[in-house]
Amino acid sequence: MAGKIELVLTAEFKEAYKKLPQDIKKKVRKQLHYLQDNPTHPSLQIHKLNEEWEFYIDIFYRCFFLRQADKFTLLTVGTHKLVDRYKRK
Repeated sequence: MAGKIELVLTAEFKEAYKKLPQDIKKKVRKQLHYLQDNPTHPSLQIHKLNEEWEFYIDIFYRCFFLRQADKFTLLTVGTHKLVDRYKRK
């Protein structure tokens, strides 16, 4: 990947973000900075779950996104319970 990653925020991501506690919003912003500038940063712990990708906000919160070359579409953000929504059935 050359250059910065383009981040696209879906309506669902924006709504979920609004509902997060302030301290988690701060962590999300920090992780998005890493995602955009250095997607291999170890704190992200990026991995694929079916067609979607997941990265860590912290031990309790996750963000899901679609990855298309240098464009990442952020689907949603929330507690680890989101993982169940994206697990292969």
